Formats: sequence, C-alpha cells, structure tokens
Amino acid sequence: MSTNSKLLQSIQVGNMTLKNRIMFPPLTTGYEERDGSIGNRSFYFYKRLAQGGVGYVVIGDVAPVNTASPTPKLYSDAQIPTFKKLADALHEYDCKLGLQIFHPEYDVVGVGKMIMGSMMAMKAAQEAKAKGDMETFQTKMAESEKIRGEAYAKLHHDMKFFVSECSQDTLMDIKNSIAACAKRAQMAGVDAIEIHGDRLIGSLCSSLLNHRTDEYGGELKNRIRYALEIVHAIKEAAPEITIEYKLPIITTNPDGSLRGKGGLIPEEAYILAQELEKAGVNMIQVAQANHTGNMGDTIPPMGTLPENWTLDICEKVKSLVSIPVATVGRVISVENGETILAEEKADIIGYGRSLLTDPDIANKVMKDEPIRECLNCNKGCVDAIQNRKYISCVLNAENGNEETMKILPSNSSKKVAIIGAGIAGLEAARVAAIRGHQVTIFEKEDKIGGQIHLASKPPRKEEILRSIQYYEKVLPALGVEIKYNRTPCIHCVSGYDEIIVAIGAQDISLPFLQGEKVVSSWDVLDGKVEIQGKVAIIGGGLVGTETAEFALEKGCEVAIVEMLDTIARGESSTILPVIQKDFKEHNVQEYTNTKVTGFNGTAILATKDEQEIEIPCDMVIVAVGSKKKEIDLTGLDKPIHYIGDCSQDKTADISSAIRSAYQCANNL
Repeated sequence: MSTNSKLLQSIQVGNMTLKNRIMFPPLTTGYEERDGSIGNRSFYFYKRLAQGGVGYVVIGDVAPVNTASPTPKLYSDAQIPTFKKLADALHEYDCKLGLQIFHPEYDVVGVGKMIMGSMMAMKAAQEAKAKGDMETFQTKMAESEKIRGEAYAKLHHDMKFFVSECSQDTLMDIKNSIAACAKRAQMAGVDAIEIHGDRLIGSLCSSLLNHRTDEYGGELKNRIRYALEIVHAIKEAAPEITIEYKLPIITTNPDGSLRGKGGLIPEEAYILAQELEKAGVNMIQVAQANHTGNMGDTIPPMGTLPENWTLDICEKVKSLVSIPVATVGRVISVENGETILAEEKADIIGYGRSLLTDPDIANKVMKDEPIRECLNCNKGCVDAIQNRKYISCVLNAENGNEETMKILPSNSSKKVAIIGAGIAGLEAARVAAIRGHQVTIFEKEDKIGGQIHLASKPPRKEEILRSIQYYEKVLPALGVEIKYNRTPCIHCVSGYDEIIVAIGAQDISLPFLQGEKVVSSWDVLDGKVEIQGKVAIIGGGLVGTETAEFALEKGCEVAIVEMLDTIARGESSTILPVIQKDFKEHNVQEYTNTKVTGFNGTAILATKDEQEIEIPCDMVIVAVGSKKKEIDLTGLDKPIHYIGDCSQDKTADISSAIRSAYQCANNL
C-alpha cells in the first residue's frame, strides 16, 4: 500500500509542511502535571506517536488560564520549557506539534476563587483538628463544604448561561489570555494553534446557546464575531504560527433531534468556514459539536453511528475553501482514510482513538504491516476522560506508560507454549514472538478468539471482532504456529521452555435453577438454544444487559432480575443511554434489589424489599457471571504462567486480559 498511499503524501499547511496526512486530533489524556505542564507521562506518550510516524499531533484542551479543570495549561512563561522539550522531541521525527487552545464556558476566576476558599477552610479545619480544637474543626469543615457546594452550583449555572451573561470586558480578557498563550506556544517552538471552536467560542457561535443582545449575539455575523476576533488576536501575537480551527457542527439525529448545541448548524458553518479562511486560518477541522451532556454524541461508541458520519459536511466545507480540511470521527481503518483522500472529501485524516490502539499506523502503512484497529468501545478512552482517569485503549497495554513499557528483544530465544487462543493468549503470543521466542498456541476450538465471539453477538457489538481479526493477520507474519482442535496434555507441552495458560473462564450456573427451561446466557448468545416468549434474565451486569438486548432483537418480552440496586454496572457511559432507550421502548421490566429463590416452571420466585414476588416467564436465562477454568498440569517441570480470566478468582475484562498477557510475555 505504501507506494500509492495517499495517507503518506505530504501537504503544506500554513507555515508547516506535514510529512503525511495522519493527524492525532486533540484528546484529553489526563497525563499532564497538576499545573497543566508537560511531564514525563505526557512527553513519552506524544513522543511515541511521533516515533510511530504521525505527521501532526495536537494536544487537546490547553487552557490559557489557571483553571480547576484537569487539562494541559500554558498560562505562565514558567511552563514554556516543558512544551519546548516536547516540540523539540517531536521535531526529531519530523512530526509537527499543535496546541488546541480552549477556554471553558464558565467564570474561571470566580469559580477558582471559591474552590480555593473551600480548600483554605479545609486546611484550617485540619490544623484545628491537629490541635484538638474540634469545635473549630467542625465549623471550618462546614464552611469548606458550603463554599464548595456554592462553587459547583455556580459552575453548573455558568455552563448554561455564562456565554450569554459574561461581560464584554471578560470576553476581552479571555481573548487576551488566548493570544498570550499562543505567543508562549510560538516561543516554545510549537508549530500550530488549533482554536477550539467548541466550548466557549462554539457557545457564542450557537443560536441555541447564545442569547446575547449586544454585538456578540443575535444574527450570524454577530455570533461568529468573537471567533474571528480570536483568529486576529492569535495572528497578531504569534505571526509565525500556523492556525487551525476546529469547526463544530450541530448534526441531526435520525429522529430529527439535534445532536450538539455549541457550534453551528451546517448552513451557518459553511459561511463561517469561508470567513475563517479570509481571516487567515490555515486549516479547518470539521467535527461533531459538543454540549450534549453525553460524550457519546461527540465520540460515538461502536454500532451507534456510521463510520465518519460528518464526512458529507466536511466534503462541502472543502469545496468552499482552498485551505486544507481535516475530518475526524470513526475513521477506523487505513482503507477508509485512503478512500476519503482519494475521493478528495478531506485533505487530512484525524485518527484519534485509532492511534491510541496502534500508534504505528503510519509506519505500518509504509511497511504494509497489519494494523490493530480501534473497537470504538469507549471503555478505556472516553470513560476514562469522564471519570477523571488516564486515557488508554483496552487493546494497548502501553498507553500512558510509554516511558517504561516497551517490547524489548529477549536475551535468548525460548520455545513457548500457549494454551488457549482467547484474547489473552493471542496477545501473549504476539509479544513473545516479537521478542524473538518460538511460539505455539494450542486451541481446543477450530478458531481463535474465545469469548470475543460471544461478545460480538448482541446488537451493535459486531465491531469487537476487529480485535481478533488483527491477530489473524499478525500472528502468521510473526511465525506463530496455531494448533487447532487441540487440548494439550502434559506430554504435549513438556518439550517447551515456558508454558502460558490462557484457558479463560466458564459461565456460572445456579444449582437451584434447573430444567430445560433454564438456559445459559452463553448458550443463548452462541446460538446453541432458541429463545422465545417471555424471558427472565437472572443477572443485570454487562452480560445480562447485552443478553437482554439480544433477546429483544429475537422478539422476546424481557425482565431483568438483579440483586444490586442498578443494572449495567461497568457499561460505558456513552452506550448506557442507548441501552436505556432501547429498554424503555421495549418495556423491559427491571427488578433491582431482588434475590431469586427459585423457578416453578412458569415464574421466577424472588424476594424484593422483604416481599415475596413472582415474575412470570417462559424461559430463564442465567447471566450471573463466570469463573476461571482449571487445568491440571501436575508433574510438569517447567515454568507455568497464568494470564487472563484463568489467572485470578475474579474474571478479567479485555483490558485486564491484554495487560496481564503483555506483562507475562514481556518478562519471559
């Protein structure tokens, strides 16, 4: 592919020449230091992208002021050296660095002072407690909690009304801080500034959120006035820097409702795009607008939207301007990106989550090697952002630990036997083979993947199969031998130097629920049993809720019985609203805080709130979890390692399985 690859072609953007069309678009990572500067975790994460061949990296949500938000910040000259160190490192790989400057849509100074006041009261309380003054301790604690509550109340108010209520003087102060940040970026050797056209600026542009009556509100030319002023301020403060603008689009859902509030409807966005070019913007990134209350609207999980759903709008923008235009959002595969470029619907491809999964996309395109593709599960990335955790990919054990975690050649080549070709066994085989070991996998079935095949059966989950499709391509290229339909005995593996056991887990049955009408969720998803009529699903965890959706697709009436107080614990916050909507439309009955005691053939017997109840059903589907499988290797005088589900009492998710496999194989 490399010979004719459009992705690998260079392109001129303002003052910078991008060596290829592969862009890492702005994502909040959580890797930055407490003051927002670039520490080792951030440095090595972005450097790893450059080493992988990415042509353009943009750091997301860089605040020009000292906010309480956990984002990168460049509000002080003292922070310049950390950004310069990163810029210099990326430039060694001919990778350009951009900073996405944003200002949150709230009174940063006001909220910050209140939070600081709360912290000072908390400190005073702890000092009083240390002295034994409990009366002052309680008074100061109450004061701290009161101020903190008021701060968050103001924050929530501002998120809705700040854009309409803030004074022009405040807007000018914000504009000056953005210009000063751009100047610092230029001093640090940063190549580009991406103006975050969402958040505060997008709110001002939006006819849905902007209710001002002054020169920044009302008709379109007033609503986009501030955005253009920001462009001019950056050009004046940092004339050598390239300017990119994230153009947020309010799209329309299939039911006619609007997706996003900040930003502009397409017809207005087309006008702003042309005005941005006139103002001197060098590049436009077309993206879904935010301000929806659910990050899944901006970064959609698997199966909820078509790939690159904003591409038609991007293509229209490209036809109206002469500057480069980037597209982003579910451009999953290299083939998809190549097609977009070949059809001239965009000039640059933003691979966000995809580069978390595989930072070597560019290098692998050049070498025509298999690429590990994003699942769009949102489990490690988007959920982490919303839960204030480090961003990662469930399939990539190295995310956020690039400084210390890398696959290194082994000092000696060993013969490694892996028992089980589920996701853990496959990852262990990949890592061990890259290190130079001779790897053989023993798999009892006639295909690899294990439980991934079951996980792909519920609605919207087919994309998870990409996880094993990658190994189908890469393992043969690494010389890994797979012996199918083989359950090895001790004799079979006695000739190997290291044994890795990755036999996975099995579903749990309930002894007090038996009979032909009682079936396993695994058997249901695997197509081994047919379900119909009214079904009661025992267990409302991930497997239970997904089985419920599967049953709805089969035309069943569904009731879910769960001992805890909620269902779908652990599900991505971006997919949970989709499930809830599906359940509401199909009248799924949810029995939480309910304990099953039996089944009489026509109804589940249970207790809820100390009351005995019956839940009529034709079939019972048990989805109460799984337990590790056991294997008897007694007498085998070789090092034995357990990974994935069979390595611990609590079964693992994909992320845990991948990481235990990676660590094990990398330490052989």
